[in-house]
Amino acid sequence: MLSHTPLLSPTHPARLNPERAFLTDDDATVLRFAAEALAASMAAVLVTLVEIRGGAARPLGAQMAVREDGFYCGFVSGGCVEAAVAYEAMEVMATGQDREVVYGDGSPYFDIVLTCGGGITLSLHKLETAQPLLAVLNNLERRKPGGLRYTPRSQTLQSISPTRSTGWNQATFEIYYRPCPRVLVYGRSVEAQATATIAQAAGYDVHMSDGFQPRAGALMDADTAVVLLCHDLHRELPVLHAALAANPFYIGALGSQRTHGKRMLRLRELGWRSADIARIKAPIGLFPKARDAHSLALSILAEVAAVRLGGISDEAAT
Repeated sequence: MLSHTPLLSPTHPARLNPERAFLTDDDATVLRFAAEALAASMAAVLVTLVEIRGGAARPLGAQMAVREDGFYCGFVSGGCVEAAVAYEAMEVMATGQDREVVYGDGSPYFDIVLTCGGGITLSLHKLETAQPLLAVLNNLERRKPGGLRYTPRSQTLQSISPTRSTGWNQATFEIYYRPCPRVLVYGRSVEAQATATIAQAAGYDVHMSDGFQPRAGALMDADTAVVLLCHDLHRELPVLHAALAANPFYIGALGSQRTHGKRMLRLRELGWRSADIARIKAPIGLFPKARDAHSLALSILAEVAAVRLGGISDEAAT
């Protein structure tokens, strides 16, 4: 259940000053906020970042949702323009006409400056139905990617089979949604506890275990990171078997170069190819010489995030 300002009656007068309902930049939360508004017979506008010129605080496809009572959530910048965007959204609801708004570089609004120095274009779409949003949310709930396609000419939004990227496809803008990252932490150690705690604070779906359980293999999907902090090669081998047989985006294991050498030798003896073993990030973590539990946890999750964002290849991280 979301923790935010309750939906108000559709007869509630429009707010003269739009107000942020709560802080979030989570895609699913923004879509759910808009879908709940429509379910309560309230008008809502979905705002999407569709063009970036120079630098920007948010990625292409970032979104916010605005309800007819003036409450909104989400971010399309670093916080510089969201209140102004909410006013624009209220106008879209009043006129029923979608629009594009430009801020920063190339914008007529000289008094609204982006701190990054670049420029952004936003698409504001008045939602007619919650069905496309619900289709994406249903996919994400089942840990499947989702997609939306917005067509400015017809002012329509539809759910699509997701592509692998967000951006313009001829005259339509397509948005790719990924499930929440899942982190499986294995180990009975202070490092494992610190890693799980920080991962939860980062908004990840965290699962901890002392050892391998058969059902764990079903949790290892393409949006899962497997983190082994066992201090015991024998205990970690069943987890590594399952992880290498699955398709998690990250596999990392605690230990020195010497320990990892023993790990690789044992895995080769068990029939794993060098290309498979190379998927394991070891010694684990983005920056070296992290020794205390919390520094190591930060190092691990920094590496997980970098791999998730495509900032580290398998070759570079091994």
